[in-house]
Amino acid sequence: RLPIPKLEDTIRRYLNAQKPLLNDDQFRRTEELAHHFEKGVGRELHEQLVAQDNQNKHTSYITGPWFDMYLKAREPVVFNFNAFMSFNPDPKSEYNDQLIRATNMTVSALRFMKTFRAGYLEPEVFHLNPEKSDTQIFKKMIRFVPSSLSWFGAYMVNAYPLDMSQYFRLFNSTRLPKVNRDELYTDEKAKHLLVLKNGNFYVFDVIDRDGNMLKPSEIQAHFKYILSDNSPAPAFPLGYLSSENRDTWALLRKNLVDNGNVEALQKVDSAVFCLSLDDFPIKDFVHLSHTMLHGDGANRWYDKSFNLIITKDGTAGINFEHSWGDGVAVLRFQNEVFKDSTTAQAISPQSQPASVDSSRAVQKLDFKLNDALKAGITKAKERFDATVEALSLNMIQFHEGGKDLLKQKKVSPDAVAQLAFQMAFLRQYNQTVATYESCSTAAFKHGRTETIRPASIHTKKCSEAFVRELSKHSTEELQKLIVECSKYHGRLTKEAAMGQGFDRHLFGLRCLALSKGIALPDFYQDQAYARLNHNIISTSTLVSPAVQLGGFGPVVSDGFGVGYQVQDDWIGCNVSSYPTRNGKEFLQCTYKSLEDIFNVLKGKKISS
Repeated sequence: RLPIPKLEDTIRRYLNAQKPLLNDDQFRRTEELAHHFEKGVGRELHEQLVAQDNQNKHTSYITGPWFDMYLKAREPVVFNFNAFMSFNPDPKSEYNDQLIRATNMTVSALRFMKTFRAGYLEPEVFHLNPEKSDTQIFKKMIRFVPSSLSWFGAYMVNAYPLDMSQYFRLFNSTRLPKVNRDELYTDEKAKHLLVLKNGNFYVFDVIDRDGNMLKPSEIQAHFKYILSDNSPAPAFPLGYLSSENRDTWALLRKNLVDNGNVEALQKVDSAVFCLSLDDFPIKDFVHLSHTMLHGDGANRWYDKSFNLIITKDGTAGINFEHSWGDGVAVLRFQNEVFKDSTTAQAISPQSQPASVDSSRAVQKLDFKLNDALKAGITKAKERFDATVEALSLNMIQFHEGGKDLLKQKKVSPDAVAQLAFQMAFLRQYNQTVATYESCSTAAFKHGRTETIRPASIHTKKCSEAFVRELSKHSTEELQKLIVECSKYHGRLTKEAAMGQGFDRHLFGLRCLALSKGIALPDFYQDQAYARLNHNIISTSTLVSPAVQLGGFGPVVSDGFGVGYQVQDDWIGCNVSSYPTRNGKEFLQCTYKSLEDIFNVLKGKKISS
């Protein structure tokens, strides 16, 4: 079970995170409020939270508040919450054809779904000592241990089973817009796939009435039929509605239902997943990021648990809605689909589609629109286009070193990437700001995420040494400062992964106060608390053999959304921003910071 940290530990960690962001007077005031909270109302709330948690052992203390946080948010899901991860190309270039890849990936996705539902999917396990636990002998042995004890057997060899309770929402699931709070909907009985092309909606069954998968050659035939359908784009593409403010969309959806679209919407909501077939090739990485993060608005259904997007040249990616689950579940799905679709292909470039009557099997959905709905779609499109216009995506790849060299120098690769972002922001804007790094707590039942706070007194001191006071420090001193940052970041990461951060605990206490109708404690009304939760640099990392790059929008209008990966011999970074921030310059400063850090670690003298 996800532990609730001790209140005094949470307050100590919170103050450590505030220190680099405040001057002495501000810090004294925040410290006073924090200790007052810890001894008074905070203590009462903490005890109530612990008691509530003890009565709900089937779940975790963060589950309810976290679902509420996502589902009550009224901003559009696209740009603000949905993230993307793009697949690497198939190593065999002739398989990177839109029809072939769509067929192979769909078949692999269905194989994954069937394996999962049959209870045969290998459990997700974090192996601290893979030589002992990630072996056939261990897997065979653990199979015979009753499930109530098997986790203990795994712990004995440092293998940690991860929570997989989110996985069922990967399929047949949608976020439904409702006034004030959305709902998650899942219908595992539905057997059809939703396909979007040119803003038109198509459905066909991919599972037969016996629960068997349609033959790959038949799926191929239906995709071929959809790809060769020359229907013009709808004058009012429905997809834009799923990009709207949630309350606006909830009212428009009610209008859609009242206007005779119940059946068509039901098909959309219950579909196994949404496959978006785009009719253009990808030009470069920036174009790839724009396509996978938001696309054109007409050929996506952002409310679906995920959209599998495949462009004209066979480039593939996933855009996923975030309320139902986190990157861990989506990444496992992506890894399996990539591996299966590139090593156990269902069809080849030589395969012929089955001779079936696709015009009978494939249904094109027709939506009845009144004037209010047409006006709603037009307005949604205007808002969507304006946001796309304002959104910048930029990227860099740093090829002067990566994970291998950093490990050789005994520093944490993640700590170095985060240090580079701190240095870059200081170089560009001359300040240290609230920074967020997401960390999975899936090692616990119904765990979600915890926040690592990468901006620390250590990164601030080190960044100032590199950016402002280079002449005052020898290379050895700079190396020591980097090592300090690495150690501290390692500790923060370990604490967060073990459910010992402070963000979720404080969030849980705040939600409890609000739900009990208690006046919001002064601690939460402190400007410093608001500033710490206004995450100007929001970051997330992943490394996978299946994924080429990932990204998301800024979480605040004056922020950066930073998706990054530290590979063996290079570091990649993808940044989103709006006009108040210059993402391109931030990346140039990040590149310079990485260059400086690597040179110092190699023992070279650097210049400002």
